[in-house]
Amino acid sequence: MPVAVPAGRRQADAVPDSSSLARRAAAPRVARVPDDRTGLTWRALEPAGVAALAVLVAAVEDAAAAPYRTSQDELADRLRADDLTPSSDTLGGWSSDGVLRAWAMVDQPAGDERVVRAFLSGGVDPVWTGRGIGRQVLRWSVDRARQRIAASGKDAPARIGVFTDDTDARTAALVEATGLTPVRYYAEMRRPCDRALPDVVLDRTIGPITLRPWSDDVEEAARVAHNEAFADHWGSEPRTRTQWFEGRSMFAPAWSFVAVDGRDEVVGYLMSGRYEQDWAVAGRSSGYVERLGVRRAWRGRGIAVALLVAAIRAYRADGVQDAELGVDTANPSGAHRLYERLGFEVFHRATLRSIEL
Repeated sequence: MPVAVPAGRRQADAVPDSSSLARRAAAPRVARVPDDRTGLTWRALEPAGVAALAVLVAAVEDAAAAPYRTSQDELADRLRADDLTPSSDTLGGWSSDGVLRAWAMVDQPAGDERVVRAFLSGGVDPVWTGRGIGRQVLRWSVDRARQRIAASGKDAPARIGVFTDDTDARTAALVEATGLTPVRYYAEMRRPCDRALPDVVLDRTIGPITLRPWSDDVEEAARVAHNEAFADHWGSEPRTRTQWFEGRSMFAPAWSFVAVDGRDEVVGYLMSGRYEQDWAVAGRSSGYVERLGVRRAWRGRGIAVALLVAAIRAYRADGVQDAELGVDTANPSGAHRLYERLGFEVFHRATLRSIEL
């Protein structure tokens, strides 16, 4: 398994029946750890061992022909996440020479409301594949996901999900054999920064709109705007204050912007990442659009385009060659078409496979 790089809302006065979700989750009392026949010794991952994990993850991504590499800092971010307990939500398999050969992690975002999600990620050293280890690691992961969903105490639909790169047919087959089926499709897109950009004219019929550089004082307003902007997006759930600041090791504030109205309220935002470890794989440098959103009442006024243009100009000013982003191909806002009009082209695809509970 490669690194996972995402029904209606209940009535506000409804009394949650967490027992309903617990029944659907069908969580085992104990998650089934891979057996001794794997030739590996199994125990939880520890933050202190993140360097070894980074080496293994890089080998898995290389074998899967992934167009990215996950850095040690990113993995450290994940192990430190507030809603992850490494002692129970991670698993590692070590060979007799003390080398980490397999790993797994189960994330369950604390802010989930509409759908309680558990995301699985992990992998097996390419030298150790073909021994049934991946199947057993995935079995443990699904067991642990069911436990985490059942323990959430929420009355809502639930999802166990795995993202797989479309270049990795072997992992896709393993995941589907375990009962997870394709549910959503994603595309990674890029455009050269030196290609001509449109002149953006913002629609100001309901008031002035100004673009500003990212700063610490916009963080909370941007988080609130994000939760509002993505409330109608499939697979998106509200981000708590803690979640908003997690996973920031690659964040590039100098390449990030907000759009504010005449009352200084944030109506749109764009956050960029600087993933320099990916540049050697691509053979070109890039800035990555991590998050981009516009609040519903302000859509259709050119704000998203203006934010993208500002970011691409910032990348170009720093000598970066490409702008990249990821998109849900069924995004209801028409984002995929907007990106195509701006010259973005698909260079990689991924699929979310899930068990819906």
